[in-house]
Amino acid sequence: MEIRTATDADWDAIWPIYEAIVVAGETYAFPEPRYDEARSLWMERPPGRTVVAVDAGRVLGSAKMGPNRPGRGDHVATASFMVDPAAHGRGVGRALGRHTVDWARAAGYRGMQFNAVVETNEAAVHLWQALGFEVLGTVPGAFRHPVHGFVGLHVMYLDLTGPEA
Repeated sequence: MEIRTATDADWDAIWPIYEAIVVAGETYAFPEPRYDEARSLWMERPPGRTVVAVDAGRVLGSAKMGPNRPGRGDHVATASFMVDPAAHGRGVGRALGRHTVDWARAAGYRGMQFNAVVETNEAAVHLWQALGFEVLGTVPGAFRHPVHGFVGLHVMYLDLTGPEA
């Protein structure tokens, strides 16, 4: 599997993944997906970056990364991830997660913060914890899950100032 910078030409391969995940409504609070609006939400511009995980010419997933906040908060990175449901269990999310952490560290960020990890998304929570992230707190009932109702959103953080894990 190769992880590379996404180009505008990759959007047509990212779009079905984005659409399926957002329509499912279990992990992102994005509005109902519309092709062009979704593209502007997902395809980061500098200083951010969007990447794709590709295997045998097929996009298996994508991640976007950049500063969590502008101005005085721009020393902390953030990232978002989407993996094709047909590629779950193949290590795509882990590879994208490691890639974003390595990118943030190399770019000089002091930490990485995920603002809204849905608490019922156990696979993501476990993955981020395995990569060293901590749950700093949970905003109760902040996400309307289509199956579980109102569930919490975790704020997760990884300190990038120490030695690499």
